[in-house]
Amino acid sequence: MSRHIVVIHRWRDQHARYDDYLDHRTHRVTYVTTELALPSVPVGAAAARVVPATDDLDAVWQAVTDLRTHFGDPERVVALNEGDLDTAALVRERLGCAGQTPGPLARFRDKLTMNQVIAEAGIPAPAFADAPDEAAVLAFAERHGWPVVVKPRKGTASRGVVRLDSPADLPLLRTSPPEPRLVQAFCGDQIFHIDGLWTGEELGPWRASRYVNTCVDFTQGEALGSVEVDDPHLLTPLAAFTARAASALGPEPWVFHLEAFVGTSADGTPSIRFLEAGYRVGGAEIPFVWREVHGIDLMHAAVDIQLGRRPDLPVPAHWRTGGWLLVPSPVPAPCRVTAWELPEPPTPEEGPYASVIPAVGQVVPRVGGYEHVGARFRFRGGSSGDVEKAVLRTAAQFRLECTPERAARVACGLDR
Repeated sequence: MSRHIVVIHRWRDQHARYDDYLDHRTHRVTYVTTELALPSVPVGAAAARVVPATDDLDAVWQAVTDLRTHFGDPERVVALNEGDLDTAALVRERLGCAGQTPGPLARFRDKLTMNQVIAEAGIPAPAFADAPDEAAVLAFAERHGWPVVVKPRKGTASRGVVRLDSPADLPLLRTSPPEPRLVQAFCGDQIFHIDGLWTGEELGPWRASRYVNTCVDFTQGEALGSVEVDDPHLLTPLAAFTARAASALGPEPWVFHLEAFVGTSADGTPSIRFLEAGYRVGGAEIPFVWREVHGIDLMHAAVDIQLGRRPDLPVPAHWRTGGWLLVPSPVPAPCRVTAWELPEPPTPEEGPYASVIPAVGQVVPRVGGYEHVGARFRFRGGSSGDVEKAVLRTAAQFRLECTPERAARVACGLDR
């Protein structure tokens, strides 16, 4: 029987291959998308409605209401980007259709609720508290010490994350609009991300990766990279930790992007502490690396779960090692690319196997997230060491030149 399924979609690139997940001939699959992402909507879509932003609830609801008049009430609503999970949950609640609603989603989107669940499960994590105002942050720091980190409870891509080293830094909290926030004790250990599938009983396929730089550094103009880990002495405790956290947060099947602090205990064993987790496929180049290097489509599993189907992903007998690199634009977006350069690597293995570099003359749009950045690169190799060398070489040698978009338009006589 034909079903009406609404997909909330914001990617211009092929992060998700909807044609592989949904039969667009059998079902009425409609899309709520943006002008920028419209070209990547499958040609078999029953219809598409364009909104200014997919996290604009009012605009999305108006689009869904219009689609209902033509295709009937949606049976399911699919949203794969973290920034759209809240919108999709509220739309499902209004429609009364099956799928995750705001209540069950809170433990993945509200970092205070998330940390409370982790703490109740006895999983190691930095001390935390609600941060409704500067007084609460000061009181927390007086108990747990400086520095502290303050972040939006529903932030994405490290937006609005602030490190405070002393009471003198408290005014930094006034530089962004007020919103619910969380304060945590600062942890200087390396940050890892762990991605994969929790089946509801055990870990399905999963990979652990170490960031090269940090997501916060990226918001401040530094390149951000990631290299998958192949050290069995580290992977064993990471597997146990990930299983505990995934089970505590979601006993049902879910695709996870989990971040953790990884250091070394006094006895030389790994020290692992929870940072946060997302109910979705990891961002940046993660979905591409999983498909191209490992032959696994995590997005397919995420769609299966949102459609009420049980995901079934293979676990490779042997894993290759992947990695990725994001380079921010040298000037704030929107900006126009005027030149770029990347010398040929000595061997193909010493460079990226895939890249997304804007052409000279192309405008890098001002859009949040990790898709629309200066340049994106993907890597694969036989070991973590090989991949890391390629990531670092590319980061050191790639050059990108951009001009602020208004300045470029004025120079061409297009905008005065």
